[in-house]
Amino acid sequence: MLHALPGPVQGAIMGLLLAVNTVFWATPLYVVVLIKLITPWRGGRETLSRLAAAIAQTWSHFNVFFSSTCQRIEWDVRIGVDLDRKGQYLVCSNHQTWNDIFVLMRAFDRRAPFFKFFLKQELIWVPVLGLAWWGLDYPFMKRSTPDQIKKNPALKGKDLETTRRACEKFRNQPVMILNFLEGTRFTKTKQVNQKAPYHHLLRPKAGGFAFALEAMGDKLHDLVDVTIAYPDGAMGFWDFLCGKMTRVIVDVRRLQLPDGMLDALVRGDYEESNDFRKQFQFWIGDLWKQKDQRIAQMLGLPPPVYAAPVA
Repeated sequence: MLHALPGPVQGAIMGLLLAVNTVFWATPLYVVVLIKLITPWRGGRETLSRLAAAIAQTWSHFNVFFSSTCQRIEWDVRIGVDLDRKGQYLVCSNHQTWNDIFVLMRAFDRRAPFFKFFLKQELIWVPVLGLAWWGLDYPFMKRSTPDQIKKNPALKGKDLETTRRACEKFRNQPVMILNFLEGTRFTKTKQVNQKAPYHHLLRPKAGGFAFALEAMGDKLHDLVDVTIAYPDGAMGFWDFLCGKMTRVIVDVRRLQLPDGMLDALVRGDYEESNDFRKQFQFWIGDLWKQKDQRIAQMLGLPPPVYAAPVA
């Protein structure tokens, strides 16, 4: 519908539609959040959390509807997992742009519970969305730099403790916990600075994923691996609104942990055993190598050649 209009006009109209949709659904969400704040019993708060998630799911569905109606995007969504809107899933994904969030909305629209992910603490100040994320139990994390930890050793492990507490909240409700293992959006500059051995990815961070598995392991229906590729290159959100993002490929598949690994994680071996921690990190590294190769295949590029063994 909008594709015949100049890009900036498309962007303004799409931006307005998404903004109006956000404000509209934020109103009932805030009402639920306020009631949740004054509800003293846990069962009532969990019921209100489910209601808040249903409102967020509807908001997400209308965002997808507006994009499908107004934009021309060629979607190639390959889902190899049986999903249930009442299930509990832990998802890992690569991360290239803010548009990844919209892509995940489109890929899982009404197929699975509304996803939740870990946010930088600064994002709580984002207008409208910040309070909504807080009300939806999104965990806000304040990452400490190595220098800060050196000056104050008590900061070490705070992020992982936040992960554990957040996942405990999700144990009795449908949820899809999304984890961007790279911790930040991919850029070539970051890749070079990290000396990442992969061609299309940054180094994965295993700790948060391990602690989410520890907290949720006996409740999870499935572990899910998501790979997102943009054949025309990753773009900014404004470019997406202006209709410049025309092709997206999403590959969704089940993750299989090695025998005994989940039991070890639930026991807390990731914290207590250096050998097991190395084993888990090696498994994550191998998973990331496979994802790196998959992205190259999705983009129609030659298989990556690595200078040294990876994983």
